[in-house]
Amino acid sequence: MTMVPLRLCVRRSDPSHPLGTDDAILMTVTVPSELDVVEHTVDIVSRHCLACGLSLKAVRFNLRVALSEALANAIVYGNRLDPAKSVHVALRELDRGVEVYVQDQGQGFDPNCIPDPTGPDCIERPAGRGLFLIKELVDDLAFNEEGNSICMTLHRA
Repeated sequence: MTMVPLRLCVRRSDPSHPLGTDDAILMTVTVPSELDVVEHTVDIVSRHCLACGLSLKAVRFNLRVALSEALANAIVYGNRLDPAKSVHVALRELDRGVEVYVQDQGQGFDPNCIPDPTGPDCIERPAGRGLFLIKELVDDLAFNEEGNSICMTLHRA
């Protein structure tokens, strides 16, 4: 197993930062395009979400599964496991909960073109299951126009 460095930054957000607001805590992690770092990255982000007041259940299950799927998709499908590319994760605390952003350096995709994996024609296909799980586990979900960044919102209980 190769040791791959993660770059972590935790700070009071800068209002000029695209994700920042005056009161938000912004945590960012830059992740290499290697699946070996997914679990460690999820651990780091999970700890910060607990500190932001999300319930233990929401962090232990909803966040961990959704973030794992988003990171794996970004590394495998977005960056195509290219070691020259990285994935950026950002966490922003809101009054109602947290937003977790995952952005890869790939070409992006149209999330509306991914078929429902529970449909009769797709039940045997592996494609689309990660996105389906993410949709089911987070409170709100949004993509940027390019389709290479996902924003997952989890509300406090």
